[in-house]
Amino acid sequence: NNDLAKDYPMDRLLCGDVGFGKTEVALRGIFKTVLNNKQVIYLCPTTILSAQQYKVAKERFAKWPIEIALLNRFTSLKEEKQIYDGLLKGTIDVVFGTHKLLNNKIKYRDLGLMVVDEEQRFGVKQKEIIKELKQDINVLTLSATPIPRTLKLALSGLRDLSIIDTPPVNRYPVQTYVVSEDELIIKDAIYKELSRGGQVFILYNNVQTIEKKVSSLRLLIPDEDIRFAHGQMDKNELEKIMEDFVNKKFNILVCSTIIENGIDIPNVNTLIIYNADLLGLAQLYQLRGRVGRSDKVAYAYLMYNEHKMLNDIAIKRLEAIKEFTALGSGYRLAMRDLSIRGSGDVFGSSQAGFIDEVGISLYTKMVEDEINRQ
Repeated sequence: NNDLAKDYPMDRLLCGDVGFGKTEVALRGIFKTVLNNKQVIYLCPTTILSAQQYKVAKERFAKWPIEIALLNRFTSLKEEKQIYDGLLKGTIDVVFGTHKLLNNKIKYRDLGLMVVDEEQRFGVKQKEIIKELKQDINVLTLSATPIPRTLKLALSGLRDLSIIDTPPVNRYPVQTYVVSEDELIIKDAIYKELSRGGQVFILYNNVQTIEKKVSSLRLLIPDEDIRFAHGQMDKNELEKIMEDFVNKKFNILVCSTIIENGIDIPNVNTLIIYNADLLGLAQLYQLRGRVGRSDKVAYAYLMYNEHKMLNDIAIKRLEAIKEFTALGSGYRLAMRDLSIRGSGDVFGSSQAGFIDEVGISLYTKMVEDEINRQ
């Protein structure tokens, strides 16, 4: 409220783990902005997350005269034109969407707030467009694990920073194991979860060979229905698979990183990740956040090929994700990521790496000192 009442635009980074209440803060900011007759855009990195947040807002504001729209790759051309017209005329108060919102064809009657959900998922070019948009409006950025450059800007005082570190009640840390690929471990983990009535995510991030992987898993677990899902599938087919999984028509889903943001299925409490060494630290943390969303203890198995020689960066990432298992560790893990990768360019496009151009040095020492103070 104080930020929105100031004479100059807000630029605040809000850090908090999955389920800690970031969306609630955003919804309150949206409500206050609309009450002041301003428009809001809510930018999401994935179609699934944009649809989920749109649904949450529709339910939350159902009793208020707030017009909400959704713009993503599943929006028809006719609906898209109606949304463009509604934003220009001011008949639409809030629009949720993906990078399609970063289209310079879109004009607003009076834009007041931009919410950027999971900023670390957007690329440099998209962030440049965001930067142009946010010159004269309030901006609230939500992230569990901000990228090094974003965190460095916050630590330097160039952006405001808030942290939510209070976990929901009855929530347990995810038990995390970093192991080489082993069929016996996979089989045991799956049957252990199924025996307590739970479901399993198996992350295999290679669309070209995902069907082959499913076939091998069906041989390993012959008495269970195993299906797969990825972002290149037809919209209706993907929705049907996810709907069946939520309704427990099958209990093992092999998927790509489409589950990284926006998937909330409390009954899924075991996650198995193949080739975890290829994924970024923030990405691993987000993926692990897909389980442990209920009052059950959850398990995450981060696997790598035993015949592969891991580089130092991959080893540090896997060690960090294993170390930071406590609830609310996202901020501390982001600090470690800053230490590993460097902060990138404050006045450029690099989102990681060390710089001296603005007279700031000794990043690693600064970051490690900050971690030790936590």
